[in-house]
Amino acid sequence: MINIAIDGPSGAGKSTLAKAIAKSLHIYYLDTGAMYRGVGYAALQAGVDVCNPGEVETFLNTIDIETIYKHDEQRVLVNGDNVMPYIRTPQVSKAASDISAHPCVRLKLVAMQREVAKQYDVVLDGRDIGTFVLPDAKYKFFVTADVQERARRRQAELIKGGIASDYQKVLDDMRLRDKNDSSRSLAPLKKADDAILIDTTSLDVDAVVALVLSKFSQE
Repeated sequence: MINIAIDGPSGAGKSTLAKAIAKSLHIYYLDTGAMYRGVGYAALQAGVDVCNPGEVETFLNTIDIETIYKHDEQRVLVNGDNVMPYIRTPQVSKAASDISAHPCVRLKLVAMQREVAKQYDVVLDGRDIGTFVLPDAKYKFFVTADVQERARRRQAELIKGGIASDYQKVLDDMRLRDKNDSSRSLAPLKKADDAILIDTTSLDVDAVVALVLSKFSQE
C-alpha cells in the first residue's frame, strides 16, 4: 500500500501538489483540510461557537460527515449535502483552524483518514499527516513558502473564485492560522523528522511536482 504524506502551512501549495502527484501515480487523493473545512462550515451555518469545546462536541455528535469520490473528484458530505463549493472563504478557513484545535474533531476525522489509507493507495495533505495521522507512511514531504507569498497565492485564488479580498486581511488571517495550527495541544503543525522539506516560494507548480516525483524515480 502506497501512502504519501504532504504537510505544511496554509497556502503553501499542498493541495495542488497532492492532486498532481495522485494523478501522476494513478492513486487516490484525500484533501484532509477539506474535511475540517466541511465541519467548520457546517458549524458556522448552525450558529455554533467554534471556540467553545462543549458546543463543538455536542454539534459533532449531531452530524454525519463522509468523504466520497465522484468523477474522480473528492466531495465532503455533511448530512448528505456536498459542502465543497462553500468551504474556501476566509471565514470558513478561520473556522476550520479554530474547530480543528478541539481533540474531539481531530480524533473523529483522523480515524476516517486512517481508514481510507488502509483501503487505498493514497496521497494525503494536511498539517499533521506525517507526524500523527500516518506516522509510518513511507513517503513524507513538508511543503512551505514565505507567508507573504502564501498570502498572495491565497488572495489570487479567492479573486479567481469571485471572492473580493484584501491582501493585508488575507495575510493577517494566514499568520493567525499559522499560529493556531502550530500551537494547538494535539498534533500541532510541524515537520516530521523523516520528511523531505520543500520550499515553494520561488518554484512553480511544475517544478515542485517534478521534484517530488524524482524522489520516487530514485527508488
